[in-house]
Amino acid sequence: MIDRRNFIGTLAGGLLASPFTTLAQQPMKLPRIGILGNEVAGPPWEGFRQGMRDLGYVDGRNVTMELRWSEGKTARFPALAIELVQLKVDVIVASGTQAIRAAMDATRTIPIVMAVSAYPDKIGLVQSLARPGGNVTGLSNVSPDLMDKRFELLKEIAPKVSRLAVLWNPASPVEPNGFQAVQAAGAATGLEIRSIGVGTPDDYAAAFTTVTDGRADALYAFANPVNSKFRQLIVDFAAKSRLPDIYEDRVYIEAGGLLSYGPSFNDMFRRAATYVDKILKGAKPADLPVEQPIKFELLINPRTAKALGLTIPKSMLERGGELI
Repeated sequence: MIDRRNFIGTLAGGLLASPFTTLAQQPMKLPRIGILGNEVAGPPWEGFRQGMRDLGYVDGRNVTMELRWSEGKTARFPALAIELVQLKVDVIVASGTQAIRAAMDATRTIPIVMAVSAYPDKIGLVQSLARPGGNVTGLSNVSPDLMDKRFELLKEIAPKVSRLAVLWNPASPVEPNGFQAVQAAGAATGLEIRSIGVGTPDDYAAAFTTVTDGRADALYAFANPVNSKFRQLIVDFAAKSRLPDIYEDRVYIEAGGLLSYGPSFNDMFRRAATYVDKILKGAKPADLPVEQPIKFELLINPRTAKALGLTIPKSMLERGGELI
C-alpha cells in the first residue's frame, strides 16, 4: 500500500519540479547584433569581431550576428536596416553616415552604435558628442586639424605639388563639412583645391577627364562608400597619370595608393564593441558620449613612391610611418 504522505509528496514534487526542469532544458536566447555596413572584407570589421571576442562574445556561442552589406550601393541601406529591425536585433552596429541614417529611419528604439561617423553632431545623428540623446551613440572619425596634417604630409613627400584634385560627393549630407575642412587645410598648406564631384560610378570617366584637363598634380579622394568600392579604379588612374595620391584609409594604400593618414579604423571598430557590451549590460545610448579617434596611422607605399620618383622622408618613418 502506498503511504498517503509519500504519494502527495511525490505528486507535488513532480508537479513543482517539472516546469523548472523544462525551463532548464530550453536553450538560452542569444543576444542578436545587427551589422550594417558597406563591405564584408577588410580589417575594420575584423577589429570589431576581435573587440567582441576580447569582451567574451563569440558569434554563434553566446551572441548572434546578423550581417547586412550594401556592397557600395548606398540605396540598399534602408531595406537592409528594415530587415535587421524585423529580426528584432538587440543592437545595430552601423558604419558610415548612410548606414547610420538608414538605421535611425528604421528604428527609434533599438540602440544604434556608430562604428565610424563623420560630424555626427553637425548633421543630426546625435544631439551633441557629450550628450548624444536618443538611441544613437558610438565613434566619430573626425578630430581637429586632421586634414591639415594630411596635406602637410603630402607636401612633405611631394614638395612640388600645388594643385590638388579632390574627389567627393557634394550631394552627401556630411561631405560638405569635410570639404570645408579640405579648403581650409588647402589654404593653410599652400594647395590650390580643385573640386571634382563624384556621386555614382558613372561619374568617374568625366571626373578623371576634369582632373587631367585641369592639370592637377595630386589627388585626394574622400573615403565614402562609392570611392571605397571603386578604390582600385581611382588608384590606377592616379598611377597612370603619375599623380601623388593621398587618402584617409589604409585600403587605398593596399590597393597601390601613395600615402594615407587618418584614424586607425581597426581600432575604432574594436572600440565600437565596448559600446555594444555596455548596451547589452543595460546602458542607454543617450548616456554614452561619442568618442573621437585616439590612434592614427601613417601609411606609405614605397613601390608607388619609387614609381613616382619620390623619396620617402626619413622624418616620416621616425614618426611611426608604416611601409606597405
